[in-house]
Amino acid sequence: MQIDINRIKELIPHRYPFLLIDGIQTLTPNESATGIKNVSANESFFEGHFPDRPVMPGVLIIESMAQTAGCLVVASLGQESEGKLVYFMTIENARFRRPVVPGDRLVINVQKQRSRGSVFKFSGKALVGEILAAEATFSAMIVDK
Repeated sequence: MQIDINRIKELIPHRYPFLLIDGIQTLTPNESATGIKNVSANESFFEGHFPDRPVMPGVLIIESMAQTAGCLVVASLGQESEGKLVYFMTIENARFRRPVVPGDRLVINVQKQRSRGSVFKFSGKALVGEILAAEATFSAMIVDK
């Protein structure tokens, strides 16, 4: 299943400048999703991180993983979950392997490890081409607005 930006906006409440995924390439309900972030030189965070050598902040790469996971959760749970909030609970074993810079296309793979009630745990990897840029394990909780 592919999901475009308009459908992403129905699934999760994030908006520019904090909507950090542009599409979902694949989504297997209750299992995994692959999100895409086209990193543009016009991103607001590059003004300060860093003006002479722009690098996407690692926390925003992790956030792009979380947004991909949020789409996976909401799409898996169905229409009654659309627009709910998904809050981080933990971030573990985050590793940053390569800088992400303007012009890169970030491919974000998230895999659901387990869930219990409204709490979900994921492993995530962000790649540029075939090169691992970042990885983390994280958990989140879905809640009403």
